[in-house]
Amino acid sequence: MIVSKHFNQKARKQMNGPTAAVIRYDDENGAPKVVAQGKGQVANQIIELAKKNNVHMQEDAMLVENLLDMDLGDNIPPQLYSVMAEILLLIEEMEKNY
Repeated sequence: MIVSKHFNQKARKQMNGPTAAVIRYDDENGAPKVVAQGKGQVANQIIELAKKNNVHMQEDAMLVENLLDMDLGDNIPPQLYSVMAEILLLIEEMEKNY
């Protein structure tokens, strides 16, 4: 049985609360890594800390779901490199403008 509410990301967020994943990238270690993740209250705390510390955030429900399936400390898989590259370029552009 397929329940349509699972395909509606907005309804899913309202039902389950927010989700968040944190990636870290530095040139020395190569691939970006998942360094924090959470749902509900933990996600709220991650988001608040990011705002407080002026950390750039990007909303991408499908990417977050993939990142939440990973273990902390895991490298981002090559299948997600193109999405990650777009986000890193966006962040770099935002930093240049501020």
